[in-house]
Amino acid sequence: MLYYHFKDINRRLRIGKIICLARTYRKHAEEMNSKVTEKPLLFLKPASSVIFDGQTIIIPRQSKIVHHEVELGVVIGRRAKNIEKKDVMSHILGYLLGLDITARDIQEEAKRNGWPWTISKSFDTFCPISKVVLKEEVDDPYNLDLILKVNNEIRQSSNTRYLIYSIEEIIEFISSIMTLKAGDLILTGTPEGVSQIRDGDIVEAKLGDICSLKLNVTLSG
Repeated sequence: MLYYHFKDINRRLRIGKIICLARTYRKHAEEMNSKVTEKPLLFLKPASSVIFDGQTIIIPRQSKIVHHEVELGVVIGRRAKNIEKKDVMSHILGYLLGLDITARDIQEEAKRNGWPWTISKSFDTFCPISKVVLKEEVDDPYNLDLILKVNNEIRQSSNTRYLIYSIEEIIEFISSIMTLKAGDLILTGTPEGVSQIRDGDIVEAKLGDICSLKLNVTLSG
């Protein structure tokens, strides 16, 4: 079992299901030659893909092109089912910085064949996450810079204000499909600038001034 790490407090909360969104930033959808959908596009990652700050992203043997995707993560604090937008914030525990690491070549093959994206998103180490910051400590989740650097070169630089769907819309939609429970994590999608990471790279990311990650990259042995 994996548990969240919290910033500045001692708390024990098991990591539940990880629900991810695609095409939530218009410029990223454009760079992927994808259309923005009317409703959020969801997929899942397993908790077994989670790693933490200071650990290592492992590029699997099955893939030759692995990309970084930096994202705002929302941690659920209590059960939510069929909730309305106006009630969403009371179900949120906090926020974190997450990376949705993606085997892009495998994903493209899945797209061509109409397969789910699971095989490209679920490898071990493909979901690095920072410590959780309680929502009360975040002034405005819609004004957080998302920055990712590889070997000190900025690859992604955007802000959560450019999310196409609001956090309230996202959670209202997800809770209409599945029950959300304390410890579930929602990764809200990535802005433009995704690119390849390689053996020996150092990946650094920040969410405003509240969360950060630093990770090594290596090939599977």
